Amino acid sequence: MALLSVIRRWALRDQLSIREISRRTGLSRNTIRKYLRAGTVEPKFKVPDRPSKLDAFAVKLAGWLKTESSKPRKQKRTIKQLHADLIALGFDGSYGRVAAFVRDWKVDRQREQQTIGRGVFVPLAFQPGEAFQFDWSEDWAIVGGERIKLQVAHVKLSYSRAFIVRAYLLQTHEMLFDAHYQAFRVFGGVPRRGIYDNMRTAVDRVGRGKERQVNARFSAMASHYLFDAEFCNPASGWEKGQVEKNVQDTRHRLWQPMPRFSTLDALNDWLEQRCKELWREMPHGSQPGTIADAWECEAASLMPLSRPFDGFVEYSKRVSPTCLVHLERNRYSVPASFANRPVSLRVYPERIVVVAEGQVLCEHKRLIDRSHDRQGRTVYDWRHYLAVIQRKPGALRNGAPFADLPEAFKLLQQHLLKHPGGDREMVEILALVLHHDEEAVLCAVELALNAGAPTKTHILNLLLRLIDGKSPVTSTVEAPQALTLSQEPRAHVERYDALRGEGTTREARHAS
Repeated sequence: MALLSVIRRWALRDQLSIREISRRTGLSRNTIRKYLRAGTVEPKFKVPDRPSKLDAFAVKLAGWLKTESSKPRKQKRTIKQLHADLIALGFDGSYGRVAAFVRDWKVDRQREQQTIGRGVFVPLAFQPGEAFQFDWSEDWAIVGGERIKLQVAHVKLSYSRAFIVRAYLLQTHEMLFDAHYQAFRVFGGVPRRGIYDNMRTAVDRVGRGKERQVNARFSAMASHYLFDAEFCNPASGWEKGQVEKNVQDTRHRLWQPMPRFSTLDALNDWLEQRCKELWREMPHGSQPGTIADAWECEAASLMPLSRPFDGFVEYSKRVSPTCLVHLERNRYSVPASFANRPVSLRVYPERIVVVAEGQVLCEHKRLIDRSHDRQGRTVYDWRHYLAVIQRKPGALRNGAPFADLPEAFKLLQQHLLKHPGGDREMVEILALVLHHDEEAVLCAVELALNAGAPTKTHILNLLLRLIDGKSPVTSTVEAPQALTLSQEPRAHVERYDALRGEGTTREARHAS
């Protein structure tokens, strides 16, 4: 993943030749061409799972080390004794693995407790388009009449100090990806470098020094937008002090008093507009003019923004016998043909997409409820259950998915269920939406109800007229009560005499 990201930056951003990239990486030119032509930012390969025997005892061992660190030197247990105590608990790993864990733990603890140089900093200077800083914060707002805690993403350009604030309900991958795209959209481009702390959605493991095991999906996003991701040392917030200060400043400027909006989208629209207003109001400090003036100078140095990164998080789910998949205590319906089968659930900030066998099955608006006291909700699409009720029409009467049918269908159902066989006839009418436009079917049902003849035959006739472009309403003919003839008929029987011929031949011919 890291090598592919480097190759894409050198070729697409720095415009290096294939030969030069081959010289730097040691890969063949054909291999580099293959990577670039594929156009992928996330190579597909299976990473083997290599769990350590010490994983199950890591928390226990860390607790022991913390306890031992407060004891006098002569009373501390040695690593050999700690290894023996772990074996007594069921650990069957080697002594070297325990020793490596202890060394890493001591290095991390020493870094946390280091006080030399704390409070003394070096002023930083950035070039236009060089870097941006990212951070999360927690703030409160009243959304839809309810006071909720929001996860707020802060993105700030290091040169112009232009900033954007966006609120979410969670700090998950899909929210992180959306926050980056929205920020780059407002800034008008992408800086060459991003500065982060060691958040879990970006860093899977913190190593020694600047060594980081970066999350694969986060690395794919950075490769897509062609910027370098850098991570601060643990507990070193001053390394991205601009955005840290921005968190404090915006808390007073944007969140006090507590904002009140009907929806989260309306709140984010207001936050974006308010941030742009603050650009024009706040002086830059080290550059002449306001933040907006410095941003206008920096915008030309930003990399152009490409198409949005497809920032979803994918889960493998199995559809229940009731045609539902579960996510975050909520349930979403899936077409009945995929009941009891595995599907992939792609989760976006505002929607979920169900995919199987290389095709999109359905989409639903995502439900996010931060309150764990409430029961999960179920989102039905009655169209997903049409195949089931065609075999079991009686389930239409009390089927939960059909409680939200359009009003015209409900009125038709009330009429048809009064007659024998009304269940099956109603199911056959609902099944028309599988082959025809739903709005046309609803229009035909409404016309039949208005005409006082809501039957399947009449609805089908009206539907075919709508599809063919003919008027479904025939014009009435005003007929008089009594019809009169313009020319009265006259009795004339002589023509029958003409049929009577003279002679046997003529009579025989008529006789035959």
